[in-house]
Amino acid sequence: MTTMHSFDAAIALQPLGEGRFAGATTPAYANMVGPFGGVTAATALNAVLQHPALLGEPVSLTVNYAAALADGPFEVIARAARTNRSTQHWVMEIVQAGGTVLTATAVTAARRETWSVDELAAPDMPTPDAVGKPNMVAMVEWVRRYDIRITEGAIPTAWDGSGDASRSTLWVRDEPARPLDFCSLAAMADVFYPRVWLRRATRVPAGTVSMTVYFHAGSTQLATVGTGWLKGQASAQAFRNGFFDQTAQVWSEAGQLLATTHQVVYFKE
Repeated sequence: MTTMHSFDAAIALQPLGEGRFAGATTPAYANMVGPFGGVTAATALNAVLQHPALLGEPVSLTVNYAAALADGPFEVIARAARTNRSTQHWVMEIVQAGGTVLTATAVTAARRETWSVDELAAPDMPTPDAVGKPNMVAMVEWVRRYDIRITEGAIPTAWDGSGDASRSTLWVRDEPARPLDFCSLAAMADVFYPRVWLRRATRVPAGTVSMTVYFHAGSTQLATVGTGWLKGQASAQAFRNGFFDQTAQVWSEAGQLLATTHQVVYFKE
């Protein structure tokens, strides 16, 4: 008997008809408040990927976290707002207990072969074997669902306000290993802990308000990655008036840029 991977169980949806799907949170991806935001974003994307009207593959995904998703059942609504010859524009919503907890949009497209180049090169990093073992502190349960090996910018061990940079680099893959696809890539774009913790070396409450993921690879390239390692880099550009941005890039182990992402995150003093 084949056991479903914990990630697939977390984003599983049951069709209810007319673009509506039933889902439920799982303890495996619990965060400080509600589930890990990356897995919630992946769930919204999964509704699009399961929709019978789907055209093409994901190009972008934007999710806005309106409220914390509580433990238990929820409903995902996905509709194609417009379908063109080669692109499709989606609107999604996650509803729980009669209220909206997440709004989202996505663009899918029928990709075609064109001239292509990666302008941004992957950072030089020690290999996963050289790092040796997972080293991101598992403050919450969802971190245990990933093998994360930070090579620069680890979570501070002393919260003494001495931080002076916001950049982290790391290796990451599902734990246990799972073949990469659009949903898992969307989730792993969110594995970077809040940049304010590193920049300030002060552990303050923080949470993502909005996140966009741009997919630079199609399903063929993701299949080539398989269960291999991904290389990630994240940094912030400004912290001001209770909000900061967080930008990140994710490459394959071979150095192909798979996705870029940008977030707006709130923090409290």
